[in-house]
Amino acid sequence: MTDDAAVRDAIATLRAAGVDSPEYDARALAKHAQATGTDFADLVGKRAQRTPLQHLVGSTGFRYLDLEVGPGVFVPRPETEVLVDAVLAAIKDMTRPLVVDLCAGAGTIGFAVAHERPTAVVHLVERDPRAFEWLQRNAPRDDTDSRVHLHLADAAAALPELDGTVDVVASNPPYVAEHERELVDPEVRDHDPEAALFAGDDGLDVIRVVAATAARLLKPRGLVAIEHSDRQGDAVPQLLKETDHWDEIADHEDLTRRPRFATARRAEAAT
Repeated sequence: MTDDAAVRDAIATLRAAGVDSPEYDARALAKHAQATGTDFADLVGKRAQRTPLQHLVGSTGFRYLDLEVGPGVFVPRPETEVLVDAVLAAIKDMTRPLVVDLCAGAGTIGFAVAHERPTAVVHLVERDPRAFEWLQRNAPRDDTDSRVHLHLADAAAALPELDGTVDVVASNPPYVAEHERELVDPEVRDHDPEAALFAGDDGLDVIRVVAATAARLLKPRGLVAIEHSDRQGDAVPQLLKETDHWDEIADHEDLTRRPRFATARRAEAAT
């Protein structure tokens, strides 16, 4: 058993190492050590070196799900929950909505939507083979399996068979600009896959791809929802305005009141 003194020492160690949530992390590691027989001091040492907590315990909670994560896949963040709320609101009155999650990673958006909207048909697209292994690992094994579809594919060319039929396209794509590397926490910069983080000189390279694919997939009045950094609250809506594909373009804040994701409707007569 991990005693209170060991947990207090762990909190002090993690705080000195610059960990943002030392109390929570120390207690989570203690619980994991007790459940698995893993050496608590070893876990604390790795966390102090800024190995992500989620890698050490093997999973992370997201809304009502527990998703397995580790090296090779982007660790879901709570900021994405507000984007899921927007997707669920958009499909709440639909009988059998069709939703696509581009750059799906561990399945954060797509699996949450499938879980919380039992009639939704959800396609999840991920191009990186290592991340796709985590996507497969997190795929539902109950009766949702028949309406949840996984695709190892590039977002740019994915799902041509669904062109013009999709109700919502959602994505949490890479959006960190190359010059912003030093702004990224060590847990993210040193452990999440580079391909899931960085997206060119302005951080918009993959968002451009997602927007173009969404314009192809969506039916008229279908919704696109794209997560972005808190520094892109103007840039992403402006990107969407640069073509005639979209109207009702808007940007939205996360729970910390920071710009977090953009939405738009597929224009009726866009070309």
